[in-house]
Amino acid sequence: MQLVQQRRQRLELALFACLMFAFMLLMFAGVAHAGADTTFDTALTKFSDFLEGSGGKIITVLSLAGGIVALASGRFSLSQVAIPVGVGVGAGTGIPIVTSTVTATI
Repeated sequence: MQLVQQRRQRLELALFACLMFAFMLLMFAGVAHAGADTTFDTALTKFSDFLEGSGGKIITVLSLAGGIVALASGRFSLSQVAIPVGVGVGAGTGIPIVTSTVTATI
């Protein structure tokens, strides 16, 4: 039980660190204007390629491994299966949907 609590605390700390990093990125990001601005095109291309390629697969496998570890703990929950499936679908199809929506001309 103590090991599970330690792992949970580490996971919460890692999540907090990621959120703080994202917040800091937003604080120091420059102003972007809609239209023909290409300031973030390179970052968008690299990030979307990462998530659609090996990065998305790694995230999905890690999520699946977390679900398997949770199942091995003896308590079954539908979320232990549904979350890895959702992560896989989101990583595989979410990026093209979002980029096509954002780049659509209204």
